[in-house]
Amino acid sequence: MCLNKRNIQGEQDMAELEIVKAEFYRAVSKISKPIADSTHTISKIAFYVMEITLRNGVKGQGYLLSFHYSPNAIEGALKDICNFLRENEYETYETVRMKQDWDKEAEYFGNTGLNNCAVAAANVAMWDAWGHALNMPVWKILGSNAKKIPVYGSGGWISYTDEELLEEVLDYKGRGFTAVKIKVGHPDGIERDLYRLSICREKLGDSVKIMMDANQGMDVPSALKLAEQAKKIGIHWFEEPVMHTDFAGYELLRSKCGIALAMGEREYDCEALKHLIARNALDLWQPDIVRLGGVEEWLNSAKLAESYKLPVLPHYYKDYDVPLLCTIRHPYGAESFDWIDGIIDNTMRIENGYAYPRETSGWGFTFKEEFLEKVD
Repeated sequence: MCLNKRNIQGEQDMAELEIVKAEFYRAVSKISKPIADSTHTISKIAFYVMEITLRNGVKGQGYLLSFHYSPNAIEGALKDICNFLRENEYETYETVRMKQDWDKEAEYFGNTGLNNCAVAAANVAMWDAWGHALNMPVWKILGSNAKKIPVYGSGGWISYTDEELLEEVLDYKGRGFTAVKIKVGHPDGIERDLYRLSICREKLGDSVKIMMDANQGMDVPSALKLAEQAKKIGIHWFEEPVMHTDFAGYELLRSKCGIALAMGEREYDCEALKHLIARNALDLWQPDIVRLGGVEEWLNSAKLAESYKLPVLPHYYKDYDVPLLCTIRHPYGAESFDWIDGIIDNTMRIENGYAYPRETSGWGFTFKEEFLEKVD
């Protein structure tokens, strides 16, 4: 009889974790003017925030960065996943089952692209709610290996004037960052890239690492020429020098350029990582938690990279990446933008070149209501 009572109580407790509501919002972070890299001009820093509610009233949030791109398509995919969550009555800890079911549902039009981004927002929100239900941070639920992660300041947009570029990198240094990343692939050629890198090195000195990112905007000969010159001023690594599908180009560059190569943010699965590993053509793996489809897929990619001794250096989402990096064996570092800091309730602590995972439950932050616009 006592066992039956415990079983009934357990079932009731589990029922309290069922997702009963799923909806999403738009949010925007202000920028003073458009910014550009070698392949894109960004006019708007926009996000979509997925929010789920459990039967016990606990909420969880997950967000994706959208800029100004394809709002109708993104909203359609998010509406589909919201309906899917409500119809299938998942408990918030059933993240793996939900992803498997969604992959079957989405197979007709493909499991990559926006479908993967939408399911990632749901996955991250489910982990957030599970953490709140347990009153524990996600990184402690998963099991931790570290309590702080090296972090670098990202930006260095090609659209910046020299003064704006130096103002940004010096601000990062003043805030305790020990590494910064600069965009390259300037339309005026590699001489302009080298000048921008050189003035940053001159102002920052040798105590701050400098990395460069071409955002796939160069061909192999130009990337090789830039890398050979940039090596002389101590550039630490070179991100996305060429198209992410050009595995032969990565192989050639890695054998000749003398600077570590990084890529991964464009990938929706681990196939490119497998190809680059087979060619010995990569030094740093940069998983994107939203494009890959959520926490489990991010961790799977990190485990594959680590099994071949490739450091893991994720793309953009520091508020999720720093906690997850704390759970793997050899975390390398995280990328930092400030874009959501002004619209959330608990910014991440960054001191002396390190970011610290939040100690509060779930992911440890929530978007402020006044910045959220409900999408019907």
